Amino acid sequence: MKHYDYIFTGAGLSALMTVYKMVQSGKFKDKSILLLDEKTKKTNDRTWCFWKTNDSLWEQSISKKWDSALFANENFRRDLDLQPYDYNMVKGLDFYTQVFDLLSKQENITFVNQKVLEIEESETIILVQTESESFSCSKLFNSIYNKHKAESQAKYPVLQQHFIGWFIKSEQPVFNSEQATFMDFSVEQRGNTRFMYVLPTSKTEALLEYTLFSHQHLKTEEYENEIKKYLKNLGITNYEIVEKEQGSIPMTCYPFWKANTKNVLNIGTSGGWTKASTGYTFKNSDKKSSELVAFLQRKTDFTKFHRKTKFWFYDLLLLDILDRKNELGSHIFSSMFKKGNPTLIFKFLDEETTLYEDIQVILKCPKMLFIKAIFHVASKAIK
Repeated sequence: MKHYDYIFTGAGLSALMTVYKMVQSGKFKDKSILLLDEKTKKTNDRTWCFWKTNDSLWEQSISKKWDSALFANENFRRDLDLQPYDYNMVKGLDFYTQVFDLLSKQENITFVNQKVLEIEESETIILVQTESESFSCSKLFNSIYNKHKAESQAKYPVLQQHFIGWFIKSEQPVFNSEQATFMDFSVEQRGNTRFMYVLPTSKTEALLEYTLFSHQHLKTEEYENEIKKYLKNLGITNYEIVEKEQGSIPMTCYPFWKANTKNVLNIGTSGGWTKASTGYTFKNSDKKSSELVAFLQRKTDFTKFHRKTKFWFYDLLLLDILDRKNELGSHIFSSMFKKGNPTLIFKFLDEETTLYEDIQVILKCPKMLFIKAIFHVASKAIK
């Protein structure tokens, strides 16, 4: 059985960002690192987006940028000037290529394409069993999501951001390649929070995702029928589907970090790194992975890593509302974006605002809904 200093069970976004930054820091050359994942990371299996004001570490993986976005519902459309932010698209394969180009040159890092079956922790060592081998380590980072742990409790709502997306190439040049559609709630809501998300890369090419913030998944044809209907409304009658993607991202304030031990740290969605109110993962994972690499150079007790902030509570209030009245999502987001300052909203969603700025954003939302949510959350906390 081979022993490693660090093992990452799951080589998703959070794990790869962390290891990439560990290498770049130059502080872990003497540490043996193992990445375990059942997927090869050689396919374009997902798309991430994030906003930023300056060049990032992932600049070479960004395939498209926009400094303008559209927000719409059935009653209004608003063009959002995002400056000084730009909105960035990263294709999964481009990100994997950037990361593994660096990792493959490191003698102390090993990637094993195997499924993790079991993790067993004792006082002095952690054992990891895959389908064909066993490994041991001193410190373990786990990003394998435990769905049952989150959904078997009732204190913290669990919704899903679920979607199907089509990369299409149209014969008609109908897209504005300089503007992303951030949220278009003009699609039928049908008792849920439903919107279309459009990322145009040229006048004839775009990724369209039919997205819901709700509890239950739909049948595949329901997502795809809505995409077809949306394309028809855009005046697109002849097009080719170049690629498809689908996903489901848990949206919850469940305290996954409480399962952290001195030597085992849950990261990514499994560690509460996903932004609970929006399902955005890239920017949060980027921040958290940087914090983690700095932490590893100073401390060894993983129970000391997590820090809960005011934004966790804000997210909890929104999820409480959408959990009980899922049809109100369009109303809430529309209230925020109709007259709100888009750059301030993005700063708020990035969890970088002051309390005064928080209030400016929150006051644009339906006040009574959130006041009632405060009392509802408080009543559940007392029980």
